[in-house]
Amino acid sequence: LYKVARGDNITIPCSFITTVQPKQVVITWSLGLNAVITYFYPVDETAVAPEYDERASLDLNIAAGKADLLLKAVTVKDNGKFGCHVQIAPRDAQGQPEDTADLIVLVAPSKPICQIQGKAEYGQNINLTCVSEEGSPAPTYKWAGYDAQNNPRAPDPKTTDKGGILSLYNISKDTSGYYLCTSTNEIRSASCNLTLSLSHAHLFSDDGSPEERKNESSMNIGSTAAIIGGVVAVLVVLVIIIYCCCCRKKNEKKEYAIWILGDENGIEARLQRPTQRLYDDRRSEYSDRRSDYNDRRRDYDDHRSDYDDRRSDYDDRRNKYGDRRERYDDDRRYEDDRRYEDERRYNDRKDPRSDDKRDKP
Repeated sequence: LYKVARGDNITIPCSFITTVQPKQVVITWSLGLNAVITYFYPVDETAVAPEYDERASLDLNIAAGKADLLLKAVTVKDNGKFGCHVQIAPRDAQGQPEDTADLIVLVAPSKPICQIQGKAEYGQNINLTCVSEEGSPAPTYKWAGYDAQNNPRAPDPKTTDKGGILSLYNISKDTSGYYLCTSTNEIRSASCNLTLSLSHAHLFSDDGSPEERKNESSMNIGSTAAIIGGVVAVLVVLVIIIYCCCCRKKNEKKEYAIWILGDENGIEARLQRPTQRLYDDRRSEYSDRRSDYNDRRRDYDDHRSDYDDRRSDYDDRRNKYGDRRERYDDDRRYEDDRRYEDERRYNDRKDPRSDDKRDKP
């Protein structure tokens, strides 16, 4: 087992003994199932995994059976079991070809985060949690309680403290106070704290000791005073707004009667009322609607004029037809007269004596 602080360098040794004269040797260092670095003898070639490039190397002496692994700037990812595997040809049937070593990268716990789970009210059950995001090996957690006078509190038999979770049951006034959680591993420790009140909890993220909580009452007084000051300021603003609104209403009432100075002979009184404006507005709207009505009426008259024009055209065409008919009647009368006159002339030419001859036997 090897331990090293994060960021430091470390050498993990590996030695082997063989009973044959080695002609070919392959040495492989791995972390779990992943190869870290591999060396080939006698070609003297080395293959390094990309994530260990420029961080992993070998200290070799084949004749002396030495194949140590050198790691630089170790990280938390280097935590685990490293294995050294040696393959020799011709094969050596004695001994074992591989051995392992555990590496622990030490990381100090990060500042833990303290929180309250549940409602901090009378008769409720709540949990106080404490967690460090970093820490190698994994840190252990311990809670300690203090009363309102910062005296250590004897743990309640029903209270449990496991894995950074402090469980409080049926909380009451005696449960309120100051609680401190400490996260610890091999390197160092870190802590967080919170104050539990009857109805609510205040969360602090500092590393102060219980004695520093004596100033909490003065902080609460200051915050209360700030709240009261803010409420007073809001009330003052509301009063100013109400006063301005009242003054504005009074000025509007005064506008009902305004006296204006007239000429030299006397004073002309003119009464102005806000309703007059409303009347004028309505009158304007009525005038607008009346104008629209007149426009529509003019459009209707235009349509009637068009209709009259078309009717006049029709009458003209009828008059023309009547003229043609009268001419036709005149022609017919003229032809009848001519026919009658022709018949008379024909009858006149006939000799009456010829008629007498016809009458004789």
